[in-house]
Amino acid sequence: MKIISNEKLIKRNGKIGNISSLVSIVILGIGMYFSFTDKDGSYLPYTFGALIIGFLLFQVGNYYMSKWGKSPRPDELLSSALKGLDDKYTLYHYVTPVSHLLIGPAGVICLVPMNQAGTIIYDATKKRWRQKGGSFFLKTFGGENIGRPENEIKYTIDDATRFLTKKEIDIAPFEPEPILVFTNSKATLEAEESPFPAVMAPKLKEYLRKKSKEKPFSLDTVKQIETKIYG
Repeated sequence: MKIISNEKLIKRNGKIGNISSLVSIVILGIGMYFSFTDKDGSYLPYTFGALIIGFLLFQVGNYYMSKWGKSPRPDELLSSALKGLDDKYTLYHYVTPVSHLLIGPAGVICLVPMNQAGTIIYDATKKRWRQKGGSFFLKTFGGENIGRPENEIKYTIDDATRFLTKKEIDIAPFEPEPILVFTNSKATLEAEESPFPAVMAPKLKEYLRKKSKEKPFSLDTVKQIETKIYG
């Protein structure tokens, strides 16, 4: 498998995460200092302002660090999960509007990594995802709440469709396919009735190989996409 990554973007956003995190700690420290030393409340507005700004910067830093700073990053985890696929596949990290785009005999695959821990359940009756267990702190402050993956799937497919259309790539009757990939080794997945594919990272390669045998994607189309993707 060939891997093409936007290293410049990864390094830049990693630095943004580092700087945001450090600045947030400094600002929160200043806010805490004044909250303990301000006896008459004269600095109360500044204290609250510092705490709010510091918390917001902390959230920004955490988002950037979790996606581009902390190793193993989502792109590294996906690359590792797909290690061993042949060179008919190309995995693009942050090169197209789709963060993680896989092109090969299995089709045009939009990989959406999820790093939540605990038991991940798709409730077909309520048409909602649920998460049992996991760290309360990380779910609250670390961005590891399951949220609504269906929204991210929709945006990802829309981005892929617009990108292919802009590049004048005709892949009919195939359509870009999303796959939720759960990369946390502490996760358990119960999503048999999910409206779109959802797999644990160790099962991803097996899923793709099976899909490529059932309805193989034209290698000519694969080469066409690879040729046009930078055009």
